[in-house]
Amino acid sequence: MNITRTLAALSLGLAAASISQAAEPLRIGLVLPMSGPFSSYGQNIENGVRLYLQEHGDTFAGRKVQVILKDDTGAAPEVSRRAAQELIVRDKVDILAGFAMTPGALAVAPVATEGKVPMIVMNAGTSSLPGKSPYIVRTSAAVPQYTVPLGPWAVKNGLRKVFTVVADFGPGHDAERYFTQSFTEAGGQIAGAVRVPLKNPDFGPFLQRIKDAKPDALFLFLPTGEQPVAFFKGFNERDLGKAGIKVIATGDLTAEDSIDAMGDHVLGVVTAHQYSEAHDSPENKAFTQAYYKAYPNQRPNFMAVAGYDGMHLINAALEKTKGDASAAKFMPAVRGMSFVSARGPITIDPETRDINQTIYIRKVERVAGKLQNVEFDDSLKDYKNPIKE
Repeated sequence: MNITRTLAALSLGLAAASISQAAEPLRIGLVLPMSGPFSSYGQNIENGVRLYLQEHGDTFAGRKVQVILKDDTGAAPEVSRRAAQELIVRDKVDILAGFAMTPGALAVAPVATEGKVPMIVMNAGTSSLPGKSPYIVRTSAAVPQYTVPLGPWAVKNGLRKVFTVVADFGPGHDAERYFTQSFTEAGGQIAGAVRVPLKNPDFGPFLQRIKDAKPDALFLFLPTGEQPVAFFKGFNERDLGKAGIKVIATGDLTAEDSIDAMGDHVLGVVTAHQYSEAHDSPENKAFTQAYYKAYPNQRPNFMAVAGYDGMHLINAALEKTKGDASAAKFMPAVRGMSFVSARGPITIDPETRDINQTIYIRKVERVAGKLQNVEFDDSLKDYKNPIKE
């Protein structure tokens, strides 16, 4: 009889503990630049996060979702690190997410490792990033995924002499390195290379060097936003296009939230990337319609999609773990996870925790009066980060 009572009491205790665990809110610490020159990055990612919650409810696997947003102001690694530490120690978050810029993501990686907290990277693209912590998973893209394919494409299409211009920080270095490697291996020649400051560059001297080098094309990697607008204004004023110099670039250059500000200067620019607002699929049509309804004066871009997909990933993982967000349960749950995004099918690589996805070759065209990145080559399906580090 005593044994029976003891077992019954134990069962009741376990049930109560289970209910208590289920009732615990799921705290997600979102680290994003909400002020400063890269605030649009933070706004786009947050829009995707909030849209997912709006559409799917604010409860994942029985746990109420609380999003705690911290502003890391952009490429300020110390600020990012401090924000992540506060979120873990003071706010007791279960998951870290966001990370628009590589410097901040690199600074937070050891914090996630020490705290054993899953870290969902929703934009930062440096190739080696997932290897910096066993708790990182990326839902955006690795820079080599959309730079390596452009090299052979350029040579195949008669662009054999190319000048490279990249922003002087980790992803820019990756873009320069991996484009140059794939382009020269395909038989191309680099006519010149420059790295421009991440903040407030004066493009004038660089544009003159490009014009003097007389390349077939320019390969360009700049952070989306004000810099591409300034660059193309100078490119047009110095008549580089009239000199026959074409532009090939990574797709963030012509992101939908900034492409209208560049105007017709970017017509014909060829890019490689993982998402376009013009992507033709039922999932993207549903996503873009919902986005415009939620944010009538903004256009959805790749960062919004990565934020949305990051929340999808968290929700799906918690369904598998029955609400357990501990890294010991969460990280195995996300390895190999697949679903169809607004960008197309995506998979979290089970070995690297990076993302496998279709990379599209696109051209900027006017569609129904709107500048769009029109996809014309989708042969790179289930494309992994081609660089192993």
